[in-house]
Amino acid sequence: MGTRNRERRAAKAKRRAHRRAGGTPPNGWAPPEDGWPPPGARGWPGAPPPPEPEPVEAVLAAAARHQLDGDRGAVRDCAEELVATRPAAVDTAAQPVLVRALGTVWTHGWLPYDVHQIAQRRLDSAGVRCVVDAIAADTQQYAAATVHQRWDDQLRQIDATVWWQAGTPYLQQWARQRRCGSARALVSVVEALAMLAALPSLPQILPPPGTAQAGSATPSRGGVDQKVLTRVRALLAKAESTGFAEEAEALSAKAQQLMSRHALERAMVEADEGHDPDPATARRLWLDNPYVGAKALLVDAVASANRCRAMFVEQLGFVTVLGDDTDLEIVELLTTSLLVQATKAMLAAGSRITRTGQSRTRSYRQSFLVAYATRIGERLSTATEEAMTGGDGDAVAEPDRLLPVLAARERVVDELFESMFPRTVQRSFSVSNVEGWHAGRAAADLALLDTHHRLDATSG
Repeated sequence: MGTRNRERRAAKAKRRAHRRAGGTPPNGWAPPEDGWPPPGARGWPGAPPPPEPEPVEAVLAAAARHQLDGDRGAVRDCAEELVATRPAAVDTAAQPVLVRALGTVWTHGWLPYDVHQIAQRRLDSAGVRCVVDAIAADTQQYAAATVHQRWDDQLRQIDATVWWQAGTPYLQQWARQRRCGSARALVSVVEALAMLAALPSLPQILPPPGTAQAGSATPSRGGVDQKVLTRVRALLAKAESTGFAEEAEALSAKAQQLMSRHALERAMVEADEGHDPDPATARRLWLDNPYVGAKALLVDAVASANRCRAMFVEQLGFVTVLGDDTDLEIVELLTTSLLVQATKAMLAAGSRITRTGQSRTRSYRQSFLVAYATRIGERLSTATEEAMTGGDGDAVAEPDRLLPVLAARERVVDELFESMFPRTVQRSFSVSNVEGWHAGRAAADLALLDTHHRLDATSG
């Protein structure tokens, strides 16, 4: 045991002995029998009043700093001390301190789904639940009309609901649900508080709860046709589940075709009616380890082919995609499905071992995903061009009418990108495994774009 731990535990033992002895000084000095207590000692006539205890919120903030410093022992000691000496104050303060921290996080650009994702990466399941409950408690403060529709959608996505009963302290109910003691529950609160305090500022995408204006939840002009989205989701779900490469290829292609045609048809309506382009919006797509950089390339490829721009935040593991709302739907749906298909194909190829027994699996899979993203980008761009010009035999409209509308949309997206990310750095990814590169390109060829295959081409 280190010196620091021994000293801390010795001090803790002295405090306990002091409480049991009813005020005997904890420094080991034994008072004389006569003349004790000394004049003015606390608890005796003429003694000065004891100092007010430090607010529980301040103690929890100090414990959170210990957590950020990696001193988990100090966090546990603090939780045990608070629960033993000030249980009522702890019950009252535990959740509100998290809610106040979330108020700061919202003003720094974070959204409910973002906080949930970062919590899953940095906390255990108990800490994640604390954060989600605090998000539910925070939103409960605001009128529904002042919460943006997409914010509300994210609350449902992470299951942020108030499950605890009013009138009973939240921490007690949470501890019973998790079948743990109050001190352990308080440790989870401190861990969640430390995580929230360490989050950096992000560009603002949506107004925080309580500040959304009336009508801000209204979708952009025309919106995204929900019937089209339902068909696309069904096609992509089949593409992900099928074991036949040609069927997955045709299903994914049909999904891309439907969404691209829908987006271009909406653009033509704007052209015919003389409307200005809708304001550009942004979404964050979180990526799972490993090979986050290679997966970000795939997001960028899909975004570029669908008239959007992407910014990869490597330290946190997400990509911000900016564009028209309909185009963003295409990017999100298609990227999610292609990542599933790419991972499936990559894992099916198995591991790679050199003749000397050295593993080459990581370099193979990194190269596979980079190649996959590159090839998908090429094919998607070709498909988009064919949809506009009639290269597939079925153009949406005359390019001369469509291109000015798309150019206006591009300007709106570029302006938002520059305002959100004034300083950017280009990032490149190297490929060190030729076999993985060729396999990735081959998998991309199978994943998409041959729309002339029959959907039952490989079925019984």
